[in-house]
Amino acid sequence: MARVIVPLLAACLALPLLAREAAPLADNPEVEARMLRITSELRCLVCQNQTIADSHADLAEDLRRQVREMIEHGQSDRQIVDYMTARYGDFVLYRPPLKATTWLLWFGPGALLVGGLVALGLVLRQRSRMSPDRFEPDELDIAEEISRR
Repeated sequence: MARVIVPLLAACLALPLLAREAAPLADNPEVEARMLRITSELRCLVCQNQTIADSHADLAEDLRRQVREMIEHGQSDRQIVDYMTARYGDFVLYRPPLKATTWLLWFGPGALLVGGLVALGLVLRQRSRMSPDRFEPDELDIAEEISRR
């Protein structure tokens, strides 16, 4: 048993010494940096809460490869983002533009918050005007009333 454990332990201890940093997929580090900058502004369509640069989904890997190829073919950042937007819509952008079709994305959460606060205020105001006999008694109040009898 010791003849098996000792070599396995030695191999496990030696593995970190053999580890190296992964080489970037692009031969040119400038292309890789530009690809990361562009894809960090685009939403992964599979994960939806990660950028394409951060996602490990197969689609994100394909899109990173496609952006890398577009960069190598000389397209500008704006052309690449416009292509992705034309293909996948404004949803692919982490910061969609402010226009009529994206108003709900921009102002919807705020409108829901204001609506909820207004509804809460109305309910609390209505309840404060109600007489105490309109409310159901607490269990403690019932127990006190029974003990008085």
